[in-house]
Amino acid sequence: IRSELLAARRARQEEFDGGLRPDFLPETADVRSRQWSIAPIPADLQKRTVEITGPVDRKMIINALNSGAQAFMADFEDSNAPTFENIIAGQVNLADAVRRTISLDQNGKSYRLDPDPAVLLVRPRGWHLDERNVSKNGRPISASLFDFGMYFFHNGIELVSRETGPYFYLPKLESHLEARLWNDVFVFAQDALGLPQGTIKATVLIETLPAAFEMDEILFELRDHSAGLNAGRWDYIFSVIKKLRNDPSFVMPDRDQVTMSVPFMEAYTDLLIHTCHRRGAHAMGGMAAFIPDRSNPEVTEAALASVKADKEKEARKGHDGTWVAHPDLIHVASRAFTDVLGQAPHQIDNPGPVGWITASDLLAVPTGSITETGLRKNISVGIRYITSWINGVGAAAIFNLMEDAATAEISRSQIWQWVRHGATMDDGRVVTEELVRTLTSEELAFIEEEFGSEAYISNNVDGAAGVFLRVALSDTFEEFLTIPASDLLPSSNQHSTV
Repeated sequence: IRSELLAARRARQEEFDGGLRPDFLPETADVRSRQWSIAPIPADLQKRTVEITGPVDRKMIINALNSGAQAFMADFEDSNAPTFENIIAGQVNLADAVRRTISLDQNGKSYRLDPDPAVLLVRPRGWHLDERNVSKNGRPISASLFDFGMYFFHNGIELVSRETGPYFYLPKLESHLEARLWNDVFVFAQDALGLPQGTIKATVLIETLPAAFEMDEILFELRDHSAGLNAGRWDYIFSVIKKLRNDPSFVMPDRDQVTMSVPFMEAYTDLLIHTCHRRGAHAMGGMAAFIPDRSNPEVTEAALASVKADKEKEARKGHDGTWVAHPDLIHVASRAFTDVLGQAPHQIDNPGPVGWITASDLLAVPTGSITETGLRKNISVGIRYITSWINGVGAAAIFNLMEDAATAEISRSQIWQWVRHGATMDDGRVVTEELVRTLTSEELAFIEEEFGSEAYISNNVDGAAGVFLRVALSDTFEEFLTIPASDLLPSSNQHSTV
């Protein structure tokens, strides 16, 4: 079924490439119009004002669970470099965290779990990814099923015994049929462990353009296992570019200009809030990726002011909670929601923005300019992130932002779009492959000067740049940059068959 769903993605992309625009599905109009609700949300997921996210690194897990956030999303996906060592160590770390035995002694410091840690949620990798180190019948198995199965099998019963549950985030879904497959997996897994149906709860990230047109349907498919939807803003921007990549009328301006205030992003979050609250589900806001610099008060002040404004807007619009990437942002985000919610755990009773969001609203072309600064930033961020990723670090602080695979995807897809359509910069120059290669050489020189020649070579920056240029300048669009970049990950001698 998974293979069929991935083939359906490719077929749908061919339709978009041919000029078809996404729209609400006529065959599921009844699901959208009928009155129904998801199953009740567990007590420990009622209040999710601030969720912190990060990879499954041992120290990260301890610090995030102790951060003061209501929940921590442990991530096997965008912020985790999927070396087999990282994947298996992450599963061990999570098993220890579930049992409250996780600890770490490092550099003379001791890290232990506090008595009242955050609620744990886990994000497995997306349906499109394979786990290369485990095969069945000579073929790699689904990375999604590997991550989910390992965590659920080892921890499901233990979590229930501790009066919580196996809670998940589901990434990169493109249709309600993909949500249906997850629901089938949940039903099978709960039966296998003898747990009641509905024990598993999952929040779906709406981070692809097709999924934005199927929010009701996705909630409906997972209605016994749903904990709501999340506005995965960075992946969503990437998906809009990717899905409409052949449309010259949908060329995006600089990434920094595609904010949450541009019309198509406003429409997307308005629809998410209204849909969730109509169905009794949480509507979670997007990521605050700013990283405070404790050595630079001006940078920190600017970051906190930006996060404050962003989170105040989310709370006023009707979100029930939000994401942050750094513990120093929790207080600011929490205060923004407390000012709106008071002592209430959420605002599901708030219908959210009134009025119907149309397909045209979701496809409104953003205005703005393309600049050399923006082009250089895309090149530099993309190469720096891929360098970090192939060296086993999937969440990288770059220019005071916590970058993950999603933002690197935006960087390379914008360049692909600009070159393909001959976009003109604000200074009159056209973005060409030659210009991109010239600026890349200059940015690599800056990176080598910053890293030092030895670190530049040992970290394989040139290899990372090669992957970046391949996905940014290829004739055909590579669906995910992490797939070709995986060839540069440290190889593993461990391989299992099932």
